[in-house]
Amino acid sequence: MPIFFFLLLVAEVLGTIGGFGSSMLVMPLAGWFLPFDQALGLTALFHVFSNGTKMVLFRQGISKRLLLWLGIPAVVGVLIGARLTIYLDQRLLSGLLGGVLIVLGCGLLIERQWRLQATTRNAAAGGIASGLMAGLAGTGGAVRGITLAAFDLEKFAFVSTSAWIDMGVDLSRSVLYAMQGFMPHAVLMYLPAMAVASVAGNWIGKQVLVRLPQRSFRTVVLLLVAVMGAVTLLQAIAA
Repeated sequence: MPIFFFLLLVAEVLGTIGGFGSSMLVMPLAGWFLPFDQALGLTALFHVFSNGTKMVLFRQGISKRLLLWLGIPAVVGVLIGARLTIYLDQRLLSGLLGGVLIVLGCGLLIERQWRLQATTRNAAAGGIASGLMAGLAGTGGAVRGITLAAFDLEKFAFVSTSAWIDMGVDLSRSVLYAMQGFMPHAVLMYLPAMAVASVAGNWIGKQVLVRLPQRSFRTVVLLLVAVMGAVTLLQAIAA
């Protein structure tokens, strides 16, 4: 438990700094301690705590336009993805996700001037893609992070908007995961540790963000996306 708590805390700090949440880190970590379906359940519950904390700490600057056009498709996508988890090979999906994140993260680091056009179509596409991956593989935040990074939001607006969208995503999939038996006692016993790690990790992450120059923020996001893509891919290969 102490080791797992420390890893959750580190994941939350890095997820807050990256702006896309901690699921890209927590899902691989939980996979070391729990079966894949229970890791999905734990990740969803942890992110509910995490998003609630972010919604309080990062109240300012939310983009209502992206909340609507990215958030609603993300919820639709996660409901579909969570339902499909009982039919599809999740390890294969995790490997595919890892490969895509490596390509996108590294590609956007190399082509720094490239941006998605700030259109409702691109926001909706990013939302449904991130929702599907969150439901299927437990980690959709990086896909949403790439979409938000392309819109070049101010760092606090980035974190706040992402947290509000993610709350809808994680509440939705938590209900379906619970109905599908993904949250037994082995998962629920971690609730106290998840609550403490989410609050402490978000607070520490915010202190770092305050000192992080805006021009460096997008680079940090994309680096974390690429690294977590590599972690996800390696874990899928090892499995």
